[in-house]
Amino acid sequence: MPKYLWQVSYTTEGSKGLLKEGGSSRRKVVEKLVQGVGGRLEAFYYALGDEDVYCITEFPDNVTAAAISLNVAAAGGARIRTVALLSTEEFDEAAKKTVQYRPPGA
Repeated sequence: MPKYLWQVSYTTEGSKGLLKEGGSSRRKVVEKLVQGVGGRLEAFYYALGDEDVYCITEFPDNVTAAAISLNVAAAGGARIRTVALLSTEEFDEAAKKTVQYRPPGA
């Protein structure tokens, strides 16, 4: 299954919910959400800095990943960025593909 990186920043309301429910509770909610669409939560980490949470997930396809991102964003408790991740084998395959590209000014 394709893997994705989530970079999550909580809104003020989301942070208030975390203070009330705790971090472990939120991880359980996310894990249930991911499993509910046929995915898998590989990693869930809280962080200090620009992002509050980093997750690595697996989903059956891009459409499923996009559906989760849209629903999380629409709920208003967090801002989420989803990044598609490539395995080293996929990257090797991409490196072997021939494409026609002309850089600007060339």
